[in-house]
Amino acid sequence: MSYDLKMRLWRGDAAGGDLADYTVEVSEGEVVLDAIHRVQATQAGDLAVRWNCKAGKCGSCSAEINGRPRLLCMTRLSDFDPAETITVTPVRTFPIIRDLVTDVSFNYEKAKELPSFAPPARDADGKRRMAQMDVERGQEFRKCIECFLCQNVCHVVRDHEENKPAFAGPRFFLRYAELDMHPLDTHDRRELAQGAAGLGMCNITKCCTEVCPEGIHITDNAIIPMKERVVDRKFDPLVWLGSKIGLRTKDNDGRTEV
Repeated sequence: MSYDLKMRLWRGDAAGGDLADYTVEVSEGEVVLDAIHRVQATQAGDLAVRWNCKAGKCGSCSAEINGRPRLLCMTRLSDFDPAETITVTPVRTFPIIRDLVTDVSFNYEKAKELPSFAPPARDADGKRRMAQMDVERGQEFRKCIECFLCQNVCHVVRDHEENKPAFAGPRFFLRYAELDMHPLDTHDRRELAQGAAGLGMCNITKCCTEVCPEGIHITDNAIIPMKERVVDRKFDPLVWLGSKIGLRTKDNDGRTEV
């Protein structure tokens, strides 16, 4: 069954723009990205929209649909009343390039600041070993498709451009946690997470978790544990004393530290 869908799409560039109205024929089972492609094919050939896989795995088609950050390819038209006007605007946190396409290079610059995985030397037999439960713990974090919806919705940078130099955002707190919880990683990123990445600026509103298309529990499983690790290192008197006299101690997750 097909019907005429009313859409309002943001058109413009960094200098400014406005919402433009379109009416396009759509069919049952389609997603918002299908409707945008049809507008692009029949009415606005110069409409700019970023997309790639159309399967919810590349993270390219992030936008705000009726004010909510979502993936265009994973938002079904059946989620809306056929008489409803669907408004699509670019993600608000990043600079606009044109129409629905934004410059997300901020995220790649932040990624460069994060020290990569640093494993220890191999065992005598040439292998590295870790417990299966430790392997499973980080699996959730690896589901991230870097759609940056969590970055977009985080009010620390969404409403405060001036915070960007000092705040990495939830996507990278997830990465900090993934690496710091890895049983074979030897690099201590806690001081960096608190300092250069601005972990302390996050007040755990869980808005990042709410918009994650992969269902990752960013706040509960990554940000809060990372905050606890930072606090342990900085304020736990026993850990502090051990670091001063050179004792090797274990953190809450059984990892050895100096």
